[in-house]
Amino acid sequence: MNNLTDRSFWEKYWENYQYQKIPQKMFFDKYIPNESSNDGKSFIEIGGFPGTMSIYFYKKFGFKVSLLDFYIDKEMVRKLERTNNIKEGTINCIESDFFLFESDKKYDFVFSFGFIEHFENTEDVVKRHVDLLDKNGYLLIILPNFRGLNGWIQKKFDRKNFEAHNLNSMVIKNLNNIMAELDVNDVKIEYTKKPMIWLEPKPTLKNKIARVFVKIFSLFLKLFPFKGRFLSPYIVVKAHK
Repeated sequence: MNNLTDRSFWEKYWENYQYQKIPQKMFFDKYIPNESSNDGKSFIEIGGFPGTMSIYFYKKFGFKVSLLDFYIDKEMVRKLERTNNIKEGTINCIESDFFLFESDKKYDFVFSFGFIEHFENTEDVVKRHVDLLDKNGYLLIILPNFRGLNGWIQKKFDRKNFEAHNLNSMVIKNLNNIMAELDVNDVKIEYTKKPMIWLEPKPTLKNKIARVFVKIFSLFLKLFPFKGRFLSPYIVVKAHK
């Protein structure tokens, strides 16, 4: 099987979701071109339930947003919309297995955040992102970097989550080789600069204590704003068709 997780994994994962307002800005804003000209353009987020980033792209950049995931609880999506003061139904929900999804529609912007690393065949996953791009469309893929300090934290305190990630997908050289074979231009692949570590929230005392420790340590790391395999929390893949 290509995937490292199943539906039950995500059903359990989202039991602990904490509804909140979306941020005013994100570290990846600089990779999004022509902010003023995106109004009404089509956008699809792959694997982004419950739609936090879809709402972000709608509110900040004016995209017409769709969310594709193989597990979608629409009431959770609508509650998130209400929490962020946008009209219910703004997010077009598409509940489908990404590998079975077929559509004649192409999108101006294809985005995923923390998705491709959950599958064994990284090349296939990335290619399917590109296949959804319209002419002159933009691709932005963000994945965590678990091959450094953050990976050690995950392995130490949340091994199940760590094992749900394909570390080979986080090798810059591998990503460059994949992108070189696809019909895209202006490819840029890099680590993000601002160090950060985290743990996913779980309803256990051990997790809560560990998260406090990790949060304090993460604040300390901000004193060292260097990017690279050891400290960078994310890898960004950007391209233009």
